[in-house]
Amino acid sequence: MFSRDAEGERASQPTLDSRPFPPQDAFMAYSWFFQRWLRTVAEQKLRETVVEAARERLAAQAEAATSQVPPCDVGVLFALGREAGGLEDLLTEVVRIKGHGFAVCQGELKRRQVAIAVSGAGRVRAARAAEALIAGHRPPWLISAGFCGGLSPELPRHAIVLADALLDGKGNRLEVALGKLDPALVSRRGAHVGPILQVEHVIRRPADKRAAGEAHRAVAADLESLAVAEVCRGRNVPFLAIRVVSDAVDDKLPREVEKLLDQKTHTAQFGAALGAVLNRPGSFKDMYQLHANALAASDRLARYLAEVIQHLVPLPPAPA
Repeated sequence: MFSRDAEGERASQPTLDSRPFPPQDAFMAYSWFFQRWLRTVAEQKLRETVVEAARERLAAQAEAATSQVPPCDVGVLFALGREAGGLEDLLTEVVRIKGHGFAVCQGELKRRQVAIAVSGAGRVRAARAAEALIAGHRPPWLISAGFCGGLSPELPRHAIVLADALLDGKGNRLEVALGKLDPALVSRRGAHVGPILQVEHVIRRPADKRAAGEAHRAVAADLESLAVAEVCRGRNVPFLAIRVVSDAVDDKLPREVEKLLDQKTHTAQFGAALGAVLNRPGSFKDMYQLHANALAASDRLARYLAEVIQHLVPLPPAPA
């Protein structure tokens, strides 16, 4: 046993935890930390190298895929498939490509190459699809097409609207040059020329449509044309906005329309339509009439677009 003095002497000695490392132990500790640091740096560099290699590989694949897509003579951007259906039916030799959230089909229209993109409703989706269409298909012209709501009593249902300006509702105005179009073509099929107002949501009630038309001096409203025009201006691509009136100023749209527009797939649209019918059985008649109007409007718009495309892209004279 320890004596009191021995115990006091023992207590006065430093503990194991507080004693400094012997030189060899300190060296081993520093060596361990240094090796660990080197291993971390090496792993980080390896990850960066792998990521960079993957990026380069993906970029090369994207460039190769883009180079395999032939340039088109005219690009046409729609929000919805039912808007694009009429023009798609006029194309031959169609090739379909799926993008991130949108689809493109390219085909021949009387010896002109036409690329049709369906973006989904709304300005954000339309702008993204316009960027992709320009990058992938390099169109000399880009047309924002589809349905619009009439804001003027002068525009009946299924009237063609050719925008000479696009408005955002905040006082901003983007002019659309129509000088390269033949005046006879502009007025063909009873087309109306005037400003189109970009809105965030479909205007359903007649009173609201009249008020918007009077406040902004616009003849029609849509959700995408201004966004597409801004992309084209930034990329220096000539642009037109050609729309067909799906609902005249005094037509009241069913409240289920907006929910249908928000759906990205046919399955989701079917589900939304079925839900609407279950919630309100009378909406079945509204949906059927809406579908019939959409088919007629799409066909009328397609015929006018075909004439415009042939005018924008004249064919070289036949060899003698």
